[in-house]
Amino acid sequence: MIELINIFKDYKTKKGSFTALRDVSLTINDGEIFGIIGLSGAGKSTLVRCINYLEKPTSGEVIIDGKVLGDLKKRELLKLRQNIGMIFQGFNLLEQRTVLKNICFPLEIKGVSKREAEKRAKELLELVGLSDKEKAYPSQLSGGQKQRVAIARALATEPKYLLCDEATSALDPDTTRSILELMREINRRLGVTIVVITHEMKVIDTICDRVAVMDNSVVTEVGYVAKVFSHPKSDIAKKLILPELKTMENITGGDRIRLVYNGESSFTPLLSNIILACGVPLNILYAQTKDIDGKAYGEMILQLPDDSRSSEKVRNYLKANNVTFSEFEGGEQNVGNTAKAVG
Repeated sequence: MIELINIFKDYKTKKGSFTALRDVSLTINDGEIFGIIGLSGAGKSTLVRCINYLEKPTSGEVIIDGKVLGDLKKRELLKLRQNIGMIFQGFNLLEQRTVLKNICFPLEIKGVSKREAEKRAKELLELVGLSDKEKAYPSQLSGGQKQRVAIARALATEPKYLLCDEATSALDPDTTRSILELMREINRRLGVTIVVITHEMKVIDTICDRVAVMDNSVVTEVGYVAKVFSHPKSDIAKKLILPELKTMENITGGDRIRLVYNGESSFTPLLSNIILACGVPLNILYAQTKDIDGKAYGEMILQLPDDSRSSEKVRNYLKANNVTFSEFEGGEQNVGNTAKAVG
């Protein structure tokens, strides 16, 4: 378990002191995929570097498996760090080394024999789907392949924790999807606790169990992804999660509502059921949904008929069938009209 208690991190600059983290407290449970999301400059990268003490907090405590990192001697800290893998946006591979030798590198530092190191590296290459690339050099790989090598290298010392700092930001959508699927598989097969740092909500709602939202050096809210996604409370969470929908301003017609898909069966024809049951037309203004293991996740913005009676019929149907929805007014969510809170 990772515990962060009242973490502050200040930097001194020529223009004065700058606070990167302000009173941050979080608990990351063993075996979960925990996301930390925020815009650039929110403090999330500083926070992840404080977790493994690459950055020492100005005040507060980082506790990993019951050990207070600030109380450890240098040798003890180095040993504990072997239990924490880390991958970055820029891959950080050694260009003069082959793929196999890149993965062996942390094992060499640990003092593992060459034979054992290469055996472990080959096992990891199979895990990340690059068994045929062991003799290749980083310059010969695509971005997605480089990140897979970086993941394999981070797993070389069999860490309990894996920290991912914007690990998919430099990748195209298809490659991002494959890397996220790989990380989820690693979590399932190896039981590695994964901490994901990102500014992209699609990364969070694809693989994370819980999420912390950061803004201006503080954590604004923490919760299960489905709940935060369905009912964001802080302004920054709403900005990150809800679509801006600027084009809606010129659309005439009835009220707008936001349907939230947070784990219902993908095979349930929800929209068709609403139209058939209520006998009214609906206009889809925005939709972003996906299927994960037969369950639907995402959201849809619908425009109701201009007729208030027909609109109320749709709302009543949604409430009666426990469908999560929220009202939109002028492109902003009116959380007060949410029919059902998701736990």
